[in-house]
Amino acid sequence: MEYGIGMLSVVPMRAGTSDKAEIVTQLVFGECYEVVGREDNWLQLELAADGYRGWIDFKQHTPVSAAYYKEWKQAKHPRAMELLQFVSCADAPVPIGLGSYLPFFDGESIRVNEEQYPFRGTASDTAATASQAQVLEVARLFLKAPYLWGGKSILGIDCSGFTQQVFGICGYQLPRDAYQQVTHGEEVHFVTQAQPGDLAYFSNDEGRIIHVGIVLEGQKIMHAHGEVRIDTLDHNGIYNAGRKRYSHTLRIIKRISL
Repeated sequence: MEYGIGMLSVVPMRAGTSDKAEIVTQLVFGECYEVVGREDNWLQLELAADGYRGWIDFKQHTPVSAAYYKEWKQAKHPRAMELLQFVSCADAPVPIGLGSYLPFFDGESIRVNEEQYPFRGTASDTAATASQAQVLEVARLFLKAPYLWGGKSILGIDCSGFTQQVFGICGYQLPRDAYQQVTHGEEVHFVTQAQPGDLAYFSNDEGRIIHVGIVLEGQKIMHAHGEVRIDTLDHNGIYNAGRKRYSHTLRIIKRISL
C-alpha cells in the first residue's frame, strides 16, 4: 500500500488519466489519501476523509508513511480559516486557502510525517462544538467564489463542494456529492419549518438529486450556481430574482445535528 498527502493549495483529481479528463473533485492542502491505482504517469487516489476517487499527475504526489496515514484518519484536524494563508515549508512558503487541512496543528506548526512546518494563520477549533450560527458564518466566507465543477476551494467550487467544505470546517464530514449528502440528517417536511443551516436538495426531471444549498434566514438560500450566491427559497425551489425564474426544483430539506 502507498499513501500520500496534498502539499499544494489544490490539486485536480480527474475521472481519467489525461489532463483533458473531467475534474471530479480536488485534493486540498493537508488532505491524506491512499494510492489505489497506477497507470503511466497517473495515480488513482482514494481520499481518506470521504472515500472519493480520482486520478492525479504523479508529480503532485507527496508520500507519507502507513503509520502517519492511519494516525491522520483517526485524528480531527483544524482547518484554515482565512481566504489565503501560508505554510512555511522547507523550499518555499506554500499558499493555502480557506478550508485547507492543518494536520496535527499545535498552535505553531503542522506535522507531515516527522517534519514540522510553521503556520501563523487562523485555524478552526476542533475541540468546540459548532452551532448553526457558525455554519452560516463560515458559509458567508465563500460568497462570490466562482463556480467550478469538481471544485472545493475559494477560487472555484461546486454546489456539493461548498456544502462539504462548510460543514467540514465546522467539524461534520459530509460525502462529496449532493446525491450522497442527502442521506445525512433528519428530514424537514415543510419549507416554513426550515431553519438556518439546514441543507436543501434539488432534483432534475428524472427525480435525481443534482443540487444542494444551505438555508438562510428569511426563506433565503446560499448555493453555488455560477458563483456562491444568495437567492430566494420557497416550496417550489430556488427563485432567481435577477433572471425572474426558478433555477432549481426543491426535492427535500435535511437537518444536520452538529
